[in-house]
Amino acid sequence: MKTSKEVAVSVKNIHKEFILPQSKNTSFKQSFVNIVKKNGKVTQKVLDGVSFDIYKGEFFGIVGRNGSGKSTLLKMLAGVYAPTEGEIILNGGLTPFIELGVGFNPELSGRDNVYLNGALLGYTRKQMDGMYDEIVEFAELSPFMEQKLKNYSSGMQVRLAFSIAIKAKNDILIFDEVLAVGDEAFQRKCMEVFRQYRKEGQTVILVTHSMDNVSNLCTRALMLEDGKIKHIGNVNEVARLYSESNILSQEHEEKNGADRPRLEGVDVQGLELMYDKNDVMELSLSWKDRDDIYGIGISISNMYGTYIFGSNFKDLTPKQKGIKHKIKLSLTPGEYKLNMATFDASGDITHHVQDVASFHIRDDYDITTDGLVALEHEYIVE
Repeated sequence: MKTSKEVAVSVKNIHKEFILPQSKNTSFKQSFVNIVKKNGKVTQKVLDGVSFDIYKGEFFGIVGRNGSGKSTLLKMLAGVYAPTEGEIILNGGLTPFIELGVGFNPELSGRDNVYLNGALLGYTRKQMDGMYDEIVEFAELSPFMEQKLKNYSSGMQVRLAFSIAIKAKNDILIFDEVLAVGDEAFQRKCMEVFRQYRKEGQTVILVTHSMDNVSNLCTRALMLEDGKIKHIGNVNEVARLYSESNILSQEHEEKNGADRPRLEGVDVQGLELMYDKNDVMELSLSWKDRDDIYGIGISISNMYGTYIFGSNFKDLTPKQKGIKHKIKLSLTPGEYKLNMATFDASGDITHHVQDVASFHIRDDYDITTDGLVALEHEYIVE
């Protein structure tokens, strides 16, 4: 990792406001922050005095909940929006990948779309000739490049778009949630590219909701909240603050009766929002208005939907109206989802609900462990 104190991006006291038409649709208005009326118009204040520097060679993370202003900040860095006040200074060329696949034409072939995207990014046809084979190889789409893009699956289009993006090297690269797309195998390939960027000292700005990516990839990070900088600096501190803000928001939603899928007729008690690694989750499952439950099952998946653990108990009778379940949470830090199912007398699933609830494993920032599960282990020095 090569970093310097030479500034690549300087953001100086930027403010951004949008003038919106008045509307009586309150749900529309409530989706914005800091809305005030001026001269009969509605002004949405999105960014309010944001200042920071990004140094050359940094892998810089930007996080924030929906509505925090990070998408607007990205578009301002990319030159899509101009600040209402303040200025942004770029010391070098910048290539933004805010939305993968923007500029694709579904009526053209995969090959033609590669060259079209290259032209949009400022590359000549000769330059694209030199990149073409590597792009296709990374995307693993060689047999399909002469087919029209409209015949590609969404996953194939994502792979092609990202493969083009990573070849368009520039002084500064911006990526917005690109690691949340594609299948698991392709995400691993993308992660390797970013690790190589970090090793080479490529200046990268990454916007993500994944605190694992912030902790594992970024050298510094910034958290936005209501259009202002909540914290900037250590990636673990930013990750902690962001996770806490999500938990507080989740608590607020649950207290105010926010809709969430439920397993019909089954009540779940004992679930906490935050656990430490290796804590025991103690759940009480009960039902009183159902006589068809002969078995019940619980599974845990991570925030990307990857199945981690499942357990079914199928020796119930209609007279039994509840069961307790204990699970030792040998999981690495992060957010997890609880899924549930009920079974009939023949063992078939009668109801299955994904994401009945979510919980977090508190991050102790033990950088010696990684992965999906926290296996007990030790090193013995001889």
